[in-house]
Amino acid sequence: MARLTVRQMWAAKLAGKSTGPVSPVPAAAAGVLSGQRLPFRGLVLGIDPSLRGTGLATIEFVPGRAPVLLRCQTVQVSPKETMAFALGEIHRAVAAFLADFDVRHVALEQTIYVQNFQTAQILGAARGAAISAAALRSKEVFEYPPLRVKQAVVGAGRASKEQMARTVMALLGHGRTLALDEADAAGVALCHAFTWRE
Repeated sequence: MARLTVRQMWAAKLAGKSTGPVSPVPAAAAGVLSGQRLPFRGLVLGIDPSLRGTGLATIEFVPGRAPVLLRCQTVQVSPKETMAFALGEIHRAVAAFLADFDVRHVALEQTIYVQNFQTAQILGAARGAAISAAALRSKEVFEYPPLRVKQAVVGAGRASKEQMARTVMALLGHGRTLALDEADAAGVALCHAFTWRE
């Protein structure tokens, strides 16, 4: 039998399909006894923070079926607007997603290493605006480095943004092309569901 890629194994696991020998113990009990995690259930809001183009994606995860993208958006803010205005728009958009959906967890992409201090400061502020909206609604927030997100979703830590977008759309069975920021946000949500443990 051909070996499955990491992405294929996660997709099979998420769909409730077995990738190994069948256990005589009921699936829920087998997961607890073997130390394996049970499939994630619930809604995840994925966020790819950026001052001028924050990606948001809410995905529903139900064991035994493919994940469903409920809504996605890119919070686009003109460079003519002040930083304070942009942070307010990010906070407002995240708060609106959380008001419209009963999100279980919020997952964000961690700030990547940048040499420019000002860029790091701006990215940190964008992340703070998003996290504060989640904190005000008492939502748990989880952060993942970009390398881990790509490994969990694509199976390769050096995948391009275009590869990431194609893989995310394939996993979601989504008809329309997602904007890159939205695909990245959906990727963070998928990474969380694929790797999270109770």
